Parts: sequence; structure tokens; C-alpha cells
Amino acid sequence: MPEAGFRVTGRVQGVGFRWWTRSQAARLGVVGTVRNTDDGSVEVQARGSDDALASLERLLLEGPPHARVTAVERIPASLSPSVSGFDVVR
Repeated sequence: MPEAGFRVTGRVQGVGFRWWTRSQAARLGVVGTVRNTDDGSVEVQARGSDDALASLERLLLEGPPHARVTAVERIPASLSPSVSGFDVVR
């Protein structure tokens, strides 16, 4: 299955972004991880169908209600082959 990595910038920490992303990924059938980074962005690593990954990317551009996304950048995917769910990483 295809994989994709995303770096989401803007006001994306402290607004429920990781939990919202987990919910959206589960709805789309995408597995992977989401985590806050030290620079204030959120990093998403995802595996799913091409359509599901494209839908997730579109959703990340919107974000949850209290977020203000300024950009979603594609980054290299680096998921372990054993990932089978979608986890919020602390």
C-alpha cells in the first residue's frame, strides 16, 4: 500500500489536531502515526490507498475547528511495516 508523510504548520498544537487526525484517518481506513514536533508543527505518517491518502491530505489542510493550518508539506514516509492502526505519538 502507498505511504505518505506530511508536515502540517500553523496553529496546530494545543487545538486537538492529533486526535482529530486520528479520527479522520480511522474513518478513511488509513494506518500510521501523528505527533507534535519541537518546531510547533505536526507530523503525520500514513499508509492507505491513493484515494484515502489524497483525502487525508485535503482534510489536513482544513484541520479541526480551532486550528489554523498555513501549509501541508509532503515529507518522506517512514512507517514501520508492522504499523496496523493509527496512533497518536507523544
